[in-house]
Amino acid sequence: MTDARLADLPTPCLLLDEAKMKCNINRLAKRADSFGVLLRPHLKTTKSVEAARYVLKDGNGPATVSTLAEAEAFAAVGINDIVYGVGIGLNKLDRVLDLHRAGCRLVVLLDSLVQAQAVAAASKAAEIAIPAMIEIDSDGHRSGLAPSDPELIKIGRTLHEDGAELHGVLCHAGDSYFAVGREAQSIYAEVERLAVVNSADALRAAGLPCPVVSVGSTPTAHAAKNLTGVTEMRAGVYVFFDLVMAGIEVCDVNDIALSVLTTVIGHQVKQGWALIDAGWMAMSRDRGTANQTVDQGYGLVCDEAGQLLVDLVVIQANQEHGIIAVRPGSGRSMPDLVLGTRLRILPNHACATAAQHQRYHVLPEHSDAPLMIWDRFAGW
Repeated sequence: MTDARLADLPTPCLLLDEAKMKCNINRLAKRADSFGVLLRPHLKTTKSVEAARYVLKDGNGPATVSTLAEAEAFAAVGINDIVYGVGIGLNKLDRVLDLHRAGCRLVVLLDSLVQAQAVAAASKAAEIAIPAMIEIDSDGHRSGLAPSDPELIKIGRTLHEDGAELHGVLCHAGDSYFAVGREAQSIYAEVERLAVVNSADALRAAGLPCPVVSVGSTPTAHAAKNLTGVTEMRAGVYVFFDLVMAGIEVCDVNDIALSVLTTVIGHQVKQGWALIDAGWMAMSRDRGTANQTVDQGYGLVCDEAGQLLVDLVVIQANQEHGIIAVRPGSGRSMPDLVLGTRLRILPNHACATAAQHQRYHVLPEHSDAPLMIWDRFAGW
């Protein structure tokens, strides 16, 4: 069954299912409430003011961002309690201070004494105590300090005593994205929790404040069994979910709220291919499921109404062409996808796919309501 609301949309374009998105948002909000911790959603996936109003508890914060462009766009509409969750570049401190002057309490992240000294010096010069969090590494995935690193206390003391504000510690359990199933992910969640709690204890034992203890990744946020000592959790892709999250069993494929609407534009009958007008410029180059148990190519194929077409996969992506075929070894036959057939493609990585588009075409949860258009923003 087709949806008449999609009839006039150009393809490729980005579709968002409001009902699925709201279910995903509510699921994690209830978990945070059950633990008595603050949920600080990461808005890097949505990059949309309208979407942020759904995600944030009171519509205005607290929030996490990954770029200063995000912070500036959200602060401009009154979202003023923001953690900038990427290590602070020293060339960006002027913009951080501008946000504070405009009324946004932007917390920066760092993991080196050089960064701490620069933040403290900028704070003192501007007479604005920039709040900063120290990043903790729990799994060697990316950046951050080990809880036992002696630099932790030096950094904390520099922030606290030289003009800035020591706001707390933060960790991202990035390796949890490679753990399949809730039990495996809960192990990463506990390692993450211990890393920040032990770091907070070390700072406090040195006579330093550590009011905020922050953990977060979509897998660990959904799998954590114990958040003792934690004050807040962060997650981002859970709002839309994607095939990577489905592949590690954080969600089901039917929970994925984001898709790309595309049109069949050709065939290679001998190859068993259907060509679509969504290539990597619409889907992204992300192949996040390639190393999972089931490789989903460049995305799974649904009909125009969003029903999964079993074992149909986007097997190749050129700049503006995608190639759909039956999954090798499935034994299924290629369905009759005539020219002009419209399909939806579920993405490997919602953040990367959404980033290819300027706006969402939102399907309201009430089927008789018209489409909504939500603009996205980009840049750094």
